[in-house]
Amino acid sequence: MIFAKYVFLVLLFVLVFVCIQSILPIIIRKRKARYRLHYVKTATFGTRISEYLGNKNVLVKHIKEMMESVETKWSLKTMLTVTLILFLAGLLVGILYFQTVKGVMILTSICMSFPYMMLRLKLVSIRLQTRLEFLPAIEVFYQYYLVDHNKNIKISLKYCLEENRIMYPIKPIFEQLYRNLMTQRGTEESLRLFSLTLGHAWADYFTGIMRVALIEGSFVGDSLKELVMDMRKAQRFDQMERNRLLEIRIANFTPILFLVLFLCINFKINPDNAYLYYVIDPVGRNMILDALLLIFVSFLMGIYLSMRRM
Repeated sequence: MIFAKYVFLVLLFVLVFVCIQSILPIIIRKRKARYRLHYVKTATFGTRISEYLGNKNVLVKHIKEMMESVETKWSLKTMLTVTLILFLAGLLVGILYFQTVKGVMILTSICMSFPYMMLRLKLVSIRLQTRLEFLPAIEVFYQYYLVDHNKNIKISLKYCLEENRIMYPIKPIFEQLYRNLMTQRGTEESLRLFSLTLGHAWADYFTGIMRVALIEGSFVGDSLKELVMDMRKAQRFDQMERNRLLEIRIANFTPILFLVLFLCINFKINPDNAYLYYVIDPVGRNMILDALLLIFVSFLMGIYLSMRRM
């Protein structure tokens, strides 16, 4: 009975794989031909669904803003499609390998949340790279703001970027802010994306100053000067926090390395017993499941601590 169940599941998996492999190239070819026309692209059902979810659903809107802040090449529709595919893959592997409700739920949750975790890790990486570059950028911006006769925030930001006074890696973030302010994007949304990308208290203070200058048209030179002075005093503390964040990121990947090393050693020493224990025996499969759960929780804790320390 159990053998017949295994055979049925394997045949089902092979059948689904063959169907997808046969149909997918045809679908891709047709989609490429249709997407050559821009109006067809914007009129597709998937795009409309993505836009609707991005405007109505709070979680999807948050993911959309995060994707824009890290400037990923994926669209929201691609993100949702990949999440759905990973959900189905986790569901299938959980049924075939673990064969328990616990295994299916844990593996499905891990696979489904993997794209979001990658977005979070990329956002943390950008914040680490730009944390120490924020003070020089604000100092340059403050100088241009004082020199400008009109005391216009947008013009000062424009001259900073055109004359390459704000350097990489933080320059693309200021360029994104300038583009958003100069287009039809709202001031609040543009500043929120800027603050989300940088993710620390100094960025929140700076966006508050920018908000006052853009909406009320007030002179903010004194506020910018005070911000620069406070950041100079806290520069050494920022370096220490950056080192702690690097330690957290390194610690996130050590459980995966230990798990892979442990399994490789066991399969190298005694492949037959390792296969019986980790593949056939339910106790061994449950141990692998618990290890994956602990690694997943450690990733979540690492991301959470990184965000809290920003």
